[in-house]
Amino acid sequence: MRELASRPLSAAVSGMTTEVVDPVPGAGAPHLPRQTGLVQLLTPEGERVEHPDYAIDVTAEELRDLYRDLVLVRRWDVEATALQRQGELGIWASLLGQEAAQVGAGRALRPDDTAFPTYREHGVAWTRGVDPLHVISLFRGVDNGGWDPVATGFNLYTVVIGAQCLHATGYAMGLQRDGAESAALAFLGDGATSQGEVNEAMIWAASFSAPVVFFCQNNQYAISVPLERQSRVPLYQRAAGFGFPGVRVDGNDVLAVLAVTRAALAAAREGQGPTFIEAFTYRMGAHTTSDDPTRYRLASELEEWKLRDPIARVKAYLSRTGTADADFFADVEARADELAAHIRRGTTEMPDPPGTAMFDRVYAEQTPHLAAQQAQFEAYQAGFEGSHR
Repeated sequence: MRELASRPLSAAVSGMTTEVVDPVPGAGAPHLPRQTGLVQLLTPEGERVEHPDYAIDVTAEELRDLYRDLVLVRRWDVEATALQRQGELGIWASLLGQEAAQVGAGRALRPDDTAFPTYREHGVAWTRGVDPLHVISLFRGVDNGGWDPVATGFNLYTVVIGAQCLHATGYAMGLQRDGAESAALAFLGDGATSQGEVNEAMIWAASFSAPVVFFCQNNQYAISVPLERQSRVPLYQRAAGFGFPGVRVDGNDVLAVLAVTRAALAAAREGQGPTFIEAFTYRMGAHTTSDDPTRYRLASELEEWKLRDPIARVKAYLSRTGTADADFFADVEARADELAAHIRRGTTEMPDPPGTAMFDRVYAEQTPHLAAQQAQFEAYQAGFEGSHR
């Protein structure tokens, strides 16, 4: 990996082309690129392949760890979706189908790097050691996110579409000026590429050669709008317009994502500037639990993408090569059951905060104006004491 990272990433992606095939029948279906257009190291059938520019060596233990990550992250997501349906969460943004993109990118980070997520990067949070309950509490509405961004190297979730790219770029410019040998990793979706904040961030990153990597999970839909209505070219090709390399990787291939993201982060740390990674993946579920994807995409499209499941291909490879046996898979499933029970129990036992908690962390020090608002709120609440309404 050091040999790869020691040269400009533009050399690794030059000449890369993307063929476009006919879209899946039906209104709004995205065009699907042939597999030759992607950086891929593990096929959907679980066969290991090589790429001339992105070699990676992983041990048997590391492969098993990656598989375990994928399974546990999916189980967390499935449990959270169930909790929302049962009224325990206000909303949930599922990552179903995007586990490899998030685990691969998260495991590429070094401890001193910092990730800047949207509101869906639960898999990255997992790789940074964030307790799932600290993420769940945000969607339950009891706090604004319970983890320490400094200690975990994982910033708080950002709901404002694209704003995290500005945060990451500014942070990366600070790292640059401090002489730090670390980088920022900004996550975004395909829909966010249409936001001004994202384009502004990439202009600044390019102008100052900031050590930041833009990691776009192209899950084919900006809520209900398909990619073909957002961009006339593959998203990774947009990077050339800003003056830095872009690369498209199979987002359902955890090994390819790991290799490409490691290389991009290494290049950023070494002063080569930003990279745009397009992780070509698919959102298997709804945009959030308030969305109904059956209104804008066909079931046949979903069935086609199920054949590219990121977990199934790793399991197939582990089984085929004898890297893992039945006992290992059973142990992973048992750990997934334990995690689900931990999440369910911890969620239902979360105490509701007092109403005044909303005033506690607005500023480092409370302002007179905020204090007046709190006093007014407390007086209003006191008016209900003894009331049965």
